[in-house]
Amino acid sequence: MSPEQIVEAALFASQTPLTARELARADDALDVRRVREALAALREHYDTDGRAFQVYQLGDGFQILTRPEFVPYLERFDSIPRPPTLSRAALETLAIIAYRQPIGRIEVEEIRGVASTSVLRTLQDWELIEIVGRGEGLGRPLLYGTTSRFLDHFALQSLDDLPAPEDLSVALVRAESEALTEGALPLEDPAAG
Repeated sequence: MSPEQIVEAALFASQTPLTARELARADDALDVRRVREALAALREHYDTDGRAFQVYQLGDGFQILTRPEFVPYLERFDSIPRPPTLSRAALETLAIIAYRQPIGRIEVEEIRGVASTSVLRTLQDWELIEIVGRGEGLGRPLLYGTTSRFLDHFALQSLDDLPAPEDLSVALVRAESEALTEGALPLEDPAAG
């Protein structure tokens, strides 16, 4: 078997991203360098052949996923798993945690202006956030941070791939004007959360 075949088989069988080090464990002849070469060869092969899937890097791992342009065809099937749909409240809370982590519930609620306990619980259930420690304040509050599944869900390699905070105000203003044009609630409406 070639390194490309071994890496491809491991990625195809895995439901979660695998790191180059994990992939190298598949065969004694593999090391991290050979795995990375195999990944590059697979990407090139899939591009050349026009395959409906590609090797994507998610966090520090790799996974074979369907290319985004094929999603409309897959949405017609109930048997194909879909990632959870995040509510506006969940997205707001997740953004706060991603940019301010580690952060406690009280701080999240101060920023959002509404109670966030149930949203935090939902995000934990979906494994997008986790408890990363305890604060120093009264009662030593739980502190939340994002998980590797968060990176996978948003196809990020690291938190450094998030938009810079100074760029967010422009994006938020644009999104709010589009939402108002479409008759949706403005972004800062506390009743939405």
